[in-house]
Amino acid sequence: MSTDLLRPLGPEHLELVRAWRNSPAVAQYMYTAEPISAEQQQAWYARMSQDSSVQYWLIYYQDRPVGVANLYAISARNRSCYWAFYLGEENLQGSGLGAKVELAVLEYVFEELKLNKLSCEVFTTNEKVVAMHEKFGFRREAYFRQHIYKGKVFLDVVGLAMLRREWQQVRDTLRPRPRG
Repeated sequence: MSTDLLRPLGPEHLELVRAWRNSPAVAQYMYTAEPISAEQQQAWYARMSQDSSVQYWLIYYQDRPVGVANLYAISARNRSCYWAFYLGEENLQGSGLGAKVELAVLEYVFEELKLNKLSCEVFTTNEKVVAMHEKFGFRREAYFRQHIYKGKVFLDVVGLAMLRREWQQVRDTLRPRPRG
């Protein structure tokens, strides 16, 4: 996928992505919050670049990178994958950009990759993101109690997913209407 909104993540973006990932605003929503070194970032990119079960993009807004979106655990056999995203620029929270990213990923997963299921996991405390996924038609499938140990506490996680047939039922209502 290469669009004005989502563009492939390249090695030239690694330090920007590392800065976002190490920021408290982003790290609070990640399963791990330990600072990532430049060497760790390089090693991650080397592994990720060779892994066909993942895809990473930079999110662009007004022609500048502002976040990351990715697919992972892509399974051709099961025709499924997981996805995640974050905005590294805090001032864009609530801008509607997350919804645009979600729509672009849904279209890519179901229309281009022809997968049957798209899943995600979100901390239960991240109520806005859970609500956004549900607004798009994701359904809660799991509740993982004390799933992640972070900051000396156990955190609960909700698992959400959308099936291809559910996407087909809602896609026309989610796509922007042509102006005219």
